[in-house]
Amino acid sequence: MTRHHSHHDHDHDYDHDHDEASHHGHHHHAPPSEFSALLLALTLTLGFAGVEAVGGVISGSLALISDAGHMLSDGLALGMAAFAAKLAQRPPSAQHSYGLVRSEVLAAAFNALLMLAVVIGIAVESVSRLLHPTPVQGEAVMVIATIGLLVNISTALVLARAGDGLNIRAAMIHVIGDLLGSVAAILAGAIIWYTGWLPADPILSLLVVASILTSTLRLLLESIHVLMEGVPRSIDLQAVGRGMASIKGVMGVHDLHIWTLASGKLALSAHIEIAALELWPQVLQKLKKHLLAEHRIDHITLQPESQLAMPSLREGQTHIPIQPI
Repeated sequence: MTRHHSHHDHDHDYDHDHDEASHHGHHHHAPPSEFSALLLALTLTLGFAGVEAVGGVISGSLALISDAGHMLSDGLALGMAAFAAKLAQRPPSAQHSYGLVRSEVLAAAFNALLMLAVVIGIAVESVSRLLHPTPVQGEAVMVIATIGLLVNISTALVLARAGDGLNIRAAMIHVIGDLLGSVAAILAGAIIWYTGWLPADPILSLLVVASILTSTLRLLLESIHVLMEGVPRSIDLQAVGRGMASIKGVMGVHDLHIWTLASGKLALSAHIEIAALELWPQVLQKLKKHLLAEHRIDHITLQPESQLAMPSLREGQTHIPIQPI
């Protein structure tokens, strides 16, 4: 689309372009297997969470109860992730011009916060159990935790085939936390059964929450970075600007912005200075090909400006980022 408007007494052309995959209404679809994978993972998780919770209460094992708590929170997390994956498939509308692709990022941030709450709760209970040990039936713990481990492995394999977007990664962190919880419960049950050493149960629970805390915080920070329209971690803003400025016919680049719409979907906008606006169609095609080939960016909004507006620039010069003129 091209249009003109007055801006500091000179004209600009706007070109908002996508590659072929973005045409036909520009729908942003989640991977076909993502929703079904999350739904299957949800079924497996909730199906065993109740069993493990009852087993933990009967055996008196905090490791089992904490793992059941993980699985129940995972059920909520997976349900949220599945719902977000479904929402993300909706096409853009007059109210949501990008569609609802950001719902996956919101779900990832929510799930990370939920996991932090679970971590804090289990840590507090573990410290309480260390100060006030309670009897644990080691043999029952091992049996139930072993079944839980198999369920968690199956769930992780299902999610591993569904991609590596923020939404899936958030769900995977919950499942891996459950998997580690099952391992901890098996070890705690074995130690208590053979030695009678009760502190093994809360100590292993603390090790589990410590192991998943780093990945949870990393996911939360990454989700916030996306929501704050930060430059994607894999992108060097200055390098992209220099690459664009090196295209034949480009005199300069400024007001360059790159952000993430959703996992694997990047967007870019910039002002491009050229010698004459008549050259814009050819320059635009070169820029599109360059950005797609070098950086896999296909959601592009570029505004051409005549060199007459900024006569001091030499071809290939770039000054980014700067405040909008």
